[in-house]
Amino acid sequence: MKRVNCFAVLLFVCAVAWTSVTSLTQAAEDARPNVLFVFADDWGRFASAYSKIDGPGTICDVVATPNFDRIASEGVLFRRAFVSSPSCTPCRSALLSGQHFWRTGRGAILRGAVWDGSQPAFPLLLNDAGYHIGETYKVWSPGTPGDAPFGAGKFAFEKSGGKFNQFSENVTKLVAGGMPLSQAKQKLYDEALGNFDTFLKARKQGQPFFYWFGPTNVHRKWKKGSGKALWNIDADQLQGKMPAFLPDVPEVREDLADYFGEVQALDAMLGHLRNRLEELGELENTMIVVSGDHGAPGFPHGKCNLYDFGSSVSLAIRWSKAPGGRVVDDLVSLPDLAPTFLELANAKGPEQMTGRSLVKLLQSEKSGLVEPQRDAVFIGRERHVENARADYAPYPQRAIRTADHLYIINFHPERMPLGDHYRLSDGKEPTTEEITEETRVTLPDEDAGPTKAWLVKARKEPKWQEHFEWVYGRRPREELYDLAKDPQQTRNVASEGEYQEIRAKLEKRLLATLQETGDPRVINDGKYFETPPLAGPVEEPKNAARRN
Repeated sequence: MKRVNCFAVLLFVCAVAWTSVTSLTQAAEDARPNVLFVFADDWGRFASAYSKIDGPGTICDVVATPNFDRIASEGVLFRRAFVSSPSCTPCRSALLSGQHFWRTGRGAILRGAVWDGSQPAFPLLLNDAGYHIGETYKVWSPGTPGDAPFGAGKFAFEKSGGKFNQFSENVTKLVAGGMPLSQAKQKLYDEALGNFDTFLKARKQGQPFFYWFGPTNVHRKWKKGSGKALWNIDADQLQGKMPAFLPDVPEVREDLADYFGEVQALDAMLGHLRNRLEELGELENTMIVVSGDHGAPGFPHGKCNLYDFGSSVSLAIRWSKAPGGRVVDDLVSLPDLAPTFLELANAKGPEQMTGRSLVKLLQSEKSGLVEPQRDAVFIGRERHVENARADYAPYPQRAIRTADHLYIINFHPERMPLGDHYRLSDGKEPTTEEITEETRVTLPDEDAGPTKAWLVKARKEPKWQEHFEWVYGRRPREELYDLAKDPQQTRNVASEGEYQEIRAKLEKRLLATLQETGDPRVINDGKYFETPPLAGPVEEPKNAARRN
């Protein structure tokens, strides 16, 4: 009988144990994270976390978003995040494809948008890579087929209901019926949470998931006075803090306070989603990404504008592999998220993606400027709704936003940025003689609401006439803003001598990028965008979603 070498056995056992530990460790490192993507309609860069880093004296002082702030403090808060286009469908086309919006065909417009499938969409690529994917509420609309980049409803989880999308209206109704306010709010939270629970129950054991939660409550219309009634937001606290392009009057302050009320409802729901992940033990293996598709609707310089108030958005990302408590100053664009999600899934992104993954930036321990090459973002716009003449011409704009400047080209400055001031009831443009007090003022590319209504009514008052023309009137071909001196972007210095070198440099870089990325706007004088169906009246398919 051979003697057993005890030392050899010990070495063998240790080796096996070490191999097992190493394998488990490697498996844990290789585990693909879940993703919870909270993407709110019409929510710009408005969160109390930004009040903390920007300093007091801004409108963010009156909005309270403790759950967003917690995500930011546990992860990364992006100081300079921008959309590709400040219009719902083009922004989402860019985000879903990881492209500049102008590279998405008929996805580059809002009214009349069509998704033709030529651009791979990251959710479907995640599905191909083995992820359990699902969405609730708004993903890609208006446009046809509805939500096409996310499977056209195949992966929708909404049977628990959608009352959260009209939060202030539904809560107000429940309270009017005798339900306590806190209970009324919780009823809507529970309904939305039920959709998330159904999604989670549908996945296979151990399968990573990607969940898109896309509420539309921040999109107009919200209940007038709901900011105070539901959230105790005092509109008077905005007095003296309003940016110059927003009239500092009670009607506009209340409208903004109501908007912030919907932001706080969104934030409360974010807290419930995070808590559910924690209850299920999934929090540390889930990347949470929170953002919105553009700035505030129905306010001057907001939605449909390339100024920061319309194009900058909140963005916070929490991930166990991202050192927390950091504020990053890099300029990032929402199309960067598509390659980020694909890299997490170990799935190769399409070569045509112009977005750049944020994974290395997130894994860095640095704050401030992390990747110096992220020194600019590119923004633009084509057709939104009618936009704005009788022939439905687009209002084409492109911009480059750096840390120091915003430079905008308005390719057709003879057109009206947000639509005609005046439109007869039959939709035709009036002659000068036909413009009367009875003439309907439409401004079709700005959402209807109390702020717009107040400005239209006050447009002939001496105090406000110039202001009305400033925010709604024609704009020059070039706009340049010095952000250090003019953070609100109210003084165009494009024609001033001392800025000519900067203006020329930014123009050259912007146009070069448009050429390099095949923007149809700079090809053949923009014929692609100036020709029906991208311009001119277009009959939308019956199944096209209407909310914009």
